[in-house]
Amino acid sequence: NAISSIIILGALMQIGSGSVLVILLAALSVFMAGINIFGGFMVTRRMLAMFQKS
Repeated sequence: NAISSIIILGALMQIGSGSVLVILLAALSVFMAGINIFGGFMVTRRMLAMFQKS
């Protein structure tokens, strides 16, 4: 999650550039890193739920 958040920060900085290709790649990387972060939190929540007493 920490690496994905660094990727998002770098991509957000590149969205302000003038090149259309760079903007598209940055938007794609924000989207993919966001999915990675969300999935990481979901997996962590599921793992923690396995160790709770029923």
